[in-house]
Amino acid sequence: MNEHRITLEPVAAADLALFRKELQEAFAVAVIEEFGSLSDGAIPPDEVINESCDAPGAEVLHILVDGKRVGGAVVAIDSATQHNSLDLFYVSTGEEGRGIGKDAWSAIETRHPETKVWTTHTPYFEKRNIHFYVNKCGFKIVSYYHSRHQDPHRPEQFSLSEDDGMFRFEKVMKGGT
Repeated sequence: MNEHRITLEPVAAADLALFRKELQEAFAVAVIEEFGSLSDGAIPPDEVINESCDAPGAEVLHILVDGKRVGGAVVAIDSATQHNSLDLFYVSTGEEGRGIGKDAWSAIETRHPETKVWTTHTPYFEKRNIHFYVNKCGFKIVSYYHSRHQDPHRPEQFSLSEDDGMFRFEKVMKGGT
């Protein structure tokens, strides 16, 4: 069992540029492994990150271990439906593989005990994320979106390749529907 003292801290407006840079660095690792380079610039693009951070109900959070920033998350909280989403989530490059992600996700769930359903997405090629969400965090894959079956909730989804696709995950919480 990991002995991380995880805390979550709202990201100050002055720290958003650094948050975006660290998130893009963490996402770049898997993209470069799969495609060999970041031919189209940063992933996700600045506009996508900004849109998530500025969305109604958005919480932009640093993930800290014993006070040290080791990742971040953007969650969108819908207090009316209690169907919330994990829009962006990362563990900083060099910090992965130590159970920080699982502990951080538990801290996010604890922060929002009213949640009935959590949703999130990840690219089809990101096997580590799929393993993490399904096997570590208890999500279920509920949809696979691609060019011929587009996500009705995210029609603006950015593409990583011509053969891109995204899994949609849900986690129904105790008492949720």
